[in-house]
Amino acid sequence: MNYILNIETATKNCSVSLAGNGETILCKEIAEQGYSHAEKLHVFIEEILKESQLNLKALKAVAVSKGPGSYTGLRIGVSTAKGLCYALGIPLISIDTLAVLANGVKHNDGLIVPMIDARRMEVYSAVFNQNRQKIKAVQAEILTENSYSDTTDTVYFVGDCQEKCQTVLTQPNFVFLTDNVYPSAKEMSGLSYAKFEQNDFEDVAYFEPFYLKDFMFNQK
Repeated sequence: MNYILNIETATKNCSVSLAGNGETILCKEIAEQGYSHAEKLHVFIEEILKESQLNLKALKAVAVSKGPGSYTGLRIGVSTAKGLCYALGIPLISIDTLAVLANGVKHNDGLIVPMIDARRMEVYSAVFNQNRQKIKAVQAEILTENSYSDTTDTVYFVGDCQEKCQTVLTQPNFVFLTDNVYPSAKEMSGLSYAKFEQNDFEDVAYFEPFYLKDFMFNQK
């Protein structure tokens, strides 16, 4: 069994899952206003391993959500993942945070647009097709009433900025999935295992989160 520990800390949700051959075995997570990642992350890892009756040496890889997202959250998650990989001598896998969000959508039609709140009417976003394949790259965009108006397909919006999005994205083919707010480590299991099988690993020493911040600073 190929056990992979998945870590998701890019948003308010501090989330950890253990997966075996791409299937989630156990997940622990909490989303709090005050960002409790530094306090909760290592506790969740310890609890998951204990409840699964495994030790760290059973892990074949560690996967981490690479961003975009909260600067502090990403730093905590990535530094923890890198530390584990370095200490255990196992590979590091990175997963696009927006792909994690998209993977949580259960609908098999239309387009999926995962969004992470940035500021005011700005969001980090990408577009995925019904097969969860990315068809529009990650970007920082300012939402207007004309955003995504060029498509007649059903568009499923997920993420932590749906409330503000609904004030401008009002077309009848737009659907807001209010149960899909934060990316979760349980949605990383299949994604990380696919990369594991392809030996698609990061350099533990040099890997850095994908902040997507330069663009945001230039918008001031």
